[in-house]
Amino acid sequence: MTLTKDQYLRYSRHLILPEVGLRGQKRLLESKVLIIGVGGLGCPIAQYLAAVGVGTIGLVDFDRVDDSNLQRQVLFTTRDVGRLKVEVAAERLQAMNSDVQVRTYPVRITSENALDIMKDYDVIIDGTDNFPTRYLTNDASVFLGKPYIYGSIFRFEGQVTVFHPQEGPCYRCLFPEPPPPGLVPSCAEGGVLGVLPGVIGLIQATEAIKLIVGSGEPLIGRLLLYDALDMSFRTVRIRRNPDCVVCGDRPTVTQLIDYDAFCGIRPDVNEVAYADIQVNPVDVKLRLEQGNDLILIDVREPFEYEIARIERARLIPLTELVLRLHELEPYKDKEIVVYCHRGGRSLMAAQILLARGFPKVRSMYGGIDAWAEQVDPQLPRY
Repeated sequence: MTLTKDQYLRYSRHLILPEVGLRGQKRLLESKVLIIGVGGLGCPIAQYLAAVGVGTIGLVDFDRVDDSNLQRQVLFTTRDVGRLKVEVAAERLQAMNSDVQVRTYPVRITSENALDIMKDYDVIIDGTDNFPTRYLTNDASVFLGKPYIYGSIFRFEGQVTVFHPQEGPCYRCLFPEPPPPGLVPSCAEGGVLGVLPGVIGLIQATEAIKLIVGSGEPLIGRLLLYDALDMSFRTVRIRRNPDCVVCGDRPTVTQLIDYDAFCGIRPDVNEVAYADIQVNPVDVKLRLEQGNDLILIDVREPFEYEIARIERARLIPLTELVLRLHELEPYKDKEIVVYCHRGGRSLMAAQILLARGFPKVRSMYGGIDAWAEQVDPQLPRY
């Protein structure tokens, strides 16, 4: 391809870098990068890849902009709340650089569509925050022979690496099995520093540029760990596992599977399994008003309790529940309702209590977020 006069000027700072140059810029303009998830990580990744002239950027996300996104998802504004993220992002990226073609996929990526979506792209970047999508993206990348740039954030910490088939380990080499459902809190439960996804997302974008241009040493076989509180970076070596079920010498997973089931969070199964131990927030309110001898336990963390709480609730964080069971022994024969932010941790708490001999335990469906929506609209939501 031949650059136009305007393109020579636009990308001049790249052209005078020997490690990029005219050849590297042409590669960028001809490249195709897929970003899965247009959230905290996806926004800075997309912005910088559009700015440097990546020719085709694919955006996969079925979510809509929410007020809670605006603290860190820098492509969006207050006026965008309620709109599809991929639509807003496409508008912003096209306005930034008309050289870039943006393809949008307002769908949830699944085993049924992943290979079709990913097959035409040179590099796959993970901007998601859930384990099923990470395992799905990894396996599909291995099957297609595409590099997969992984990034993860939580509270003040982040990590990045590059999984490249035939050149290094894959995600399953690092994490052969997913953690038990609910054990690892999401950013919605544990929080995230607003600037953190910017730092990690830009490192992911940097790795994509290096792969496309062919310069530098990509993070293949190295996991970069970042801590914002002490402003430290460190690198840990990771190796390919010859017994890996996907990229190993004798792989046993040779096609995409049901990743929700693999991670133990199939919604249809959970809804049936948990139906008997869940209670609606409105029902909890009615029982409290009727003077029922109901014990209400909040299993969130203290900093969440400070944001919003339900009167009469006793705070026993899930992380302390087993050690503080003796405090609940006097109420063993009473009805106990546990709640958290949105219902995940309280289900775990209910199961723990039931297993320890508390016969009348239920989890409040939707947590305090549903309480604020259905019972007390004046309560802050977070």
